[in-house]
Amino acid sequence: MTAEAAAGTRSDSPGASRTEGRARRGGRWIERWEPEDEGFWRETGERIARRNLAFSVLSEHIGFSVWSLWSVMVLFMGPEYGIDPAGKFFLVAIPTLVGGVLRVPYTFAVALFGGRNWTVISALLLLVPTAAAAVVMHPGTSYTTFILVAMVAGVGGGNFASSMTNINSFFPLRKKGFALGLNAGGGNIGVPVIQLLGLLVIGTAGAGHPRLVLAVYVPLIVLAAVLAALFMDNLAPVTHDTGAALDAARQPHTWVMSLLYIGTFGSFIGYSFAFGLVLQNQFARTPLQAASLTFVGPLLGSLLRPVGGRQADRFGGARITLGTFAAMGLATGVVIRASADHSLPVFLVGFFALFVLSGLGNGSTYKMIPGIFQAQALRRGLAGEAAAAYGRRLSGAAMGLIGAVGALGGLAINLAFRQAFLTAGSGTPAFVSFLVCYAVCAAVTWAVYLRPAARERRAARAGAAGAAGAAGAAAEGERRAVHAEV
Repeated sequence: MTAEAAAGTRSDSPGASRTEGRARRGGRWIERWEPEDEGFWRETGERIARRNLAFSVLSEHIGFSVWSLWSVMVLFMGPEYGIDPAGKFFLVAIPTLVGGVLRVPYTFAVALFGGRNWTVISALLLLVPTAAAAVVMHPGTSYTTFILVAMVAGVGGGNFASSMTNINSFFPLRKKGFALGLNAGGGNIGVPVIQLLGLLVIGTAGAGHPRLVLAVYVPLIVLAAVLAALFMDNLAPVTHDTGAALDAARQPHTWVMSLLYIGTFGSFIGYSFAFGLVLQNQFARTPLQAASLTFVGPLLGSLLRPVGGRQADRFGGARITLGTFAAMGLATGVVIRASADHSLPVFLVGFFALFVLSGLGNGSTYKMIPGIFQAQALRRGLAGEAAAAYGRRLSGAAMGLIGAVGALGGLAINLAFRQAFLTAGSGTPAFVSFLVCYAVCAAVTWAVYLRPAARERRAARAGAAGAAGAAGAAAEGERRAVHAEV
């Protein structure tokens, strides 16, 4: 039997026998999946994984656009809406909170329904907040109604967790950094894309036509769902393992990585949602002027996320993450000084640098997660596919939890801006608190993943030198290789 047949894969030719994604429980299912087997990966695994990655990116991209919808809608809300700056910051923060909470059940959903099936369902759910926003976007709608509709937009944030959990299962450890970075980066680009669309509408039709933005997304959502149904697959080995999330929650590394993800992704999504409002309220930009700048930072951060993953594949995730936090601290210092001097050009340089660095850090932190759990498997005495399966199981579940906590960092950023503008009339106090956060994250990265790693490498070299046989040396080599991945 060939690897293609063993994987349960279908030939692309119309007359071929239907074995790929064979029907089971009404979906396309693959029964055997062993990406760490180089022969399997080369013959059939890579092609299937890349196809699923492509359509996962599309669905997640639209999910991010819907999640960040209200960062655009508030730019259309002039004085006739009767909502002050603090109210707008809170309105933007609400989807962040809901999206973060939903990431936990969305992670379970992959194991319950299958990655392909849940991608279809989660894509169709995006129609609800989009249609609801089209109904309520006019002056005279109560603030409570806006809050309720913004809450529903949180479903777009949940898509990230299920997508990353699903794609993590498709790729071998040596490819995860770039694959997860590309998946997340392609999704993150949904933020600047909808902001660019908002700029286009404001610049052409005017601030009185927010429904034009929403009209573009309805057919795109339907298209994403249809393509996922036609071309994605479910992995049978991933299903019926909802206990993995509970096991991941018991792991201290899950919560350490959650803190680091607050610093990277929390910064990216929080700044993405708040940037336009900060420009309007701190530098007196008009909606059109703010919209012309708002998309640049999220675009840079999204494009750099796969680069962060690739650099983590090459140099180790912890090293890239530590360097990222140190640089984010410096960039925050520039922003604080620019705020005090009321210098918009310098402020933009520092703020765009924060977006770039948060994108790099997003990629490197997510690269660390599978390496951490595979290293743990090796310490437990597992090897080969058994170690890889252990790592995939826990890292896939942990990604949903880490993503949920990280998204709450975006909520904290928007609430910090809200309080800063209420009390000081400026975002400077908020940036000072962010600087402290980055210092803490840098210290934790070094203390947990770099200082112990140095000790372990020294011990591993000593152990390898004194190992009696080739098997012992090979085991030590495998452990060192995985530690390098982290």
